[in-house]
Amino acid sequence: VQLQASGGGLVQTGVSLRLSCSASGFTFTDYSIGWFRQAPGKEREGVSCVSGIGDTYYADSVEGRFTMSSDNAKNTVYLQMNSLKPEDTAVYYCAAGLGSYLTTEESRYRYWGQGTLVTVSS
Repeated sequence: VQLQASGGGLVQTGVSLRLSCSASGFTFTDYSIGWFRQAPGKEREGVSCVSGIGDTYYADSVEGRFTMSSDNAKNTVYLQMNSLKPEDTAVYYCAAGLGSYLTTEESRYRYWGQGTLVTVSS
């Protein structure tokens, strides 16, 4: 099982960025996928997740600005991030856990990709 996160970069406040999480080695729809982030000097936090049946959850800090979507044919999940703020600066990780659930509790996610850095300048 492998997860590959990509799409990070340096952007200015207010612009959009789309992260991708490509998965291989498992049946995509059998898993829930989560996005997490870790800002400098802070603990990792859950950002959003999508259950195996397509329900989504967003943390309050990103609700209305971030949107998850998935392309099952490509085994890829996307995180569309709009109206980015400096406080969104972090390393973003995608993770997968077997089953269909809506939670960003890290213990539910067995497989983790490497992070992709998002830096939002003011």
